[in-house]
Amino acid sequence: MAKKVKGFGKQLFYTVIFLIFCSLITYYFKDRYLLNKPTFVLYKEFGIFIPINYQIHGIDVSRHQQNIYWEAVKDMKVNNIAVGFTFIKATEGTDLVDENYFVNMRNALAANIPRGAYHFFTSSKSGKLQAAHFVENVYLKKGDLPPVLDVEQANGISVIELQRGITDWLQLVEKRYKVKPIIYSNISFYNKYLSGKFDEYPLWVAHYLEKNRPRIVRNWSFWQHNESGHVNGINTNVDFNVFNGDSTAFQNMLIK
Repeated sequence: MAKKVKGFGKQLFYTVIFLIFCSLITYYFKDRYLLNKPTFVLYKEFGIFIPINYQIHGIDVSRHQQNIYWEAVKDMKVNNIAVGFTFIKATEGTDLVDENYFVNMRNALAANIPRGAYHFFTSSKSGKLQAAHFVENVYLKKGDLPPVLDVEQANGISVIELQRGITDWLQLVEKRYKVKPIIYSNISFYNKYLSGKFDEYPLWVAHYLEKNRPRIVRNWSFWQHNESGHVNGINTNVDFNVFNGDSTAFQNMLIK
């Protein structure tokens, strides 16, 4: 009788070990599947692949998108994908105002789409004068996205000169709107000219052809992942973006 009990215990021990082994194998392969499963899904209605593991999607526009019917933009929804915010070009350099800026800001607000305004930085011109130009033309209110500095070109100036001009713009604009501006740039430019200098500012990064996230080391808030999207109400291609966070984080990003 004692031998039978001892044999049964040995069999139970091996059975438990086998079940644990099967559980580990199942967990491993399930985990590998979740890590490697496609996160970019083709949305024919938008004309592009979209990263579906982000909650909040948006676009950015300028005069190149011509006349926009913002109500149609707002109403377009495919599965869980819809335009949840927009960045609108406002100014460039020290004297240019985007010809569609004011109407885009007004109509995006009327369509209840969270909006922000961006300045295209001309590196060869004074950062202080460019900040003054932006502030003179851009009114941002509670519920708007923070102002954005779009930096993509060095125009032959040194890294030190470029960073000085950017710093001047950021400080003056932050003082005016009481919120840290967002920096927009592509990954190669950011790494070459800006990396390690402006890490305290939110980053909106452009990086195409990636499936899960932009390939950058520092934290980022927005990712421009495609420049060839289609949206109802816009007759041209439009840039697509995602916000790196949930709805609570997005609300916290807005101007208070």
